Amino acid sequence: MTRFATVGLLAACAVGSVLLAVLASPWWWLAAAPFVAVALTGLYDLVQRRHSVLRNYPVLGHLRFLMETLRPELQQYFVERNYDGRPYDRDTRSIVYERAKGVDAEEPFGTERDMDARGYEFLVPSMAPSNVPDEPPRVRVGGPDCTQAYDMALLNVSAMSFGSLSSHAVLALNTGAERGGFAHDTGEGGLSTYHLRPGGDLVWEIGTGYFGCRTRDGDFDARQFAEKAAHPSVRCVSLKMSQGAKPGIGGVLPGSKVNAEIASVRGVPEGETVVSPPYHRVFSTPRELVHFLARMRELTDGKPVGFKLCPGSRTQFLAVCKAMAEEEITPDFIVVDGAEGGTGAAPLEFADNLGMPLTEGLFTVHSALTGTGLRSRIRIGASGKVATGSDIVKRLVMGADYTNAARAMMFAVGCIQAQRCHTNRCPTGVTTQDPHRARALDVVDKAARVTRYQQATVHSALQIMAAMGVRDAAELGPHLLRRREDQGRFRSYAELYDWLSPGELLAAPPESWAADWHAARPDTFAA
Repeated sequence: MTRFATVGLLAACAVGSVLLAVLASPWWWLAAAPFVAVALTGLYDLVQRRHSVLRNYPVLGHLRFLMETLRPELQQYFVERNYDGRPYDRDTRSIVYERAKGVDAEEPFGTERDMDARGYEFLVPSMAPSNVPDEPPRVRVGGPDCTQAYDMALLNVSAMSFGSLSSHAVLALNTGAERGGFAHDTGEGGLSTYHLRPGGDLVWEIGTGYFGCRTRDGDFDARQFAEKAAHPSVRCVSLKMSQGAKPGIGGVLPGSKVNAEIASVRGVPEGETVVSPPYHRVFSTPRELVHFLARMRELTDGKPVGFKLCPGSRTQFLAVCKAMAEEEITPDFIVVDGAEGGTGAAPLEFADNLGMPLTEGLFTVHSALTGTGLRSRIRIGASGKVATGSDIVKRLVMGADYTNAARAMMFAVGCIQAQRCHTNRCPTGVTTQDPHRARALDVVDKAARVTRYQQATVHSALQIMAAMGVRDAAELGPHLLRRREDQGRFRSYAELYDWLSPGELLAAPPESWAADWHAARPDTFAA
């Protein structure tokens, strides 16, 4: 049947039903209404020019768009196996949900992972395990120039802005952090009342838009920054250089989403599109960067100050290390964001192709700081698909001092990985500014889940460390993580990477680092 015949038949049925409704019985309107609606849809499909599928297959072509809409849900619930979903598989999501609800995250009958596959990793257990400590350890963040050091938990809430998250989600996260005694990174969207009201410890993130401390033309406002950084809930300040989802690109917040509340928090005009540039205005070289960090620390009256980046070039980071060494200025912490991270929407090409994965990023930052003799002054945080206790331990093995989680914390407050974050139609009220959708998220219940998830996950990490015979995180090293290269051959991470010893770059750079070391210049970010 041709497309015209199909529409003609539908129109005929519609006309017939209307005539019967008028001449015979009003009950025929029950049939007439859907026939009229379908016939009008078919007529529109024939004349519209946007979708060729609908022009050739009027009405029926809509099934294609319906299936495309349902595809993510069908894939997640009926097709994918427990261990091969993306970005997070069902096993990982289930662990987070169960721990958040206070349910034992245990599975019977053994692993479903392919332990013979190349790339399979395992942590090395000890024949003499140790006891699990009664209290989780804390990480002292604060270098020699810091006067208000902060004791960081092993797992914290990673950067997510109000605006990206709903008010209910931010309240739940900060309330959970306050009860559990861990930190909550605000993201670059500014300090909102939802961050401050519960009283949880905050890491205030400052991005290229300087939201919450910006002048009218978008520059850094030192006065506003100092006033807000003085708030007792602000325990650390983080300067965002780049993020894992989209390193090297700024953000755009459409004017339709900039309501009065968000405009007030960010310090921007209401209803106008806000563009975050991909670069900072206040510095353009590594040397200027470290001086700006020192200025920020002075404005905070000595609170810990650091920066976050998704590494891409070893030479560029070594240039920052040279600037630190020459100027004798170091941040108190550096957060390494892996390219696999990202709660915010980003162009697919950026998410898939730019930046180092967290493993290589941690190795680069940890080794560069060690090789330049700066590692003892700077703490390293790791963020990028951290969700379980084993994730924490692996990142500590690779050089991190503590970890941050974003998407796992979203799971704890109810996220179902619908991947509708950028549409304002989040089905669980986590990533939306629609008040009707956001109200579905019960703050009291979800805050308790955030606390339980963090505590259970840190306890899991401590259990794993105890099984490895490790009493203190300082005893962890790359020799305790192994990866399968091929059948019958495993190599430790100590063998896979060229780890540097303290001051080695200053004395005699090894061949694998020499070219990058000599190319690095403290007055340029050139790679």
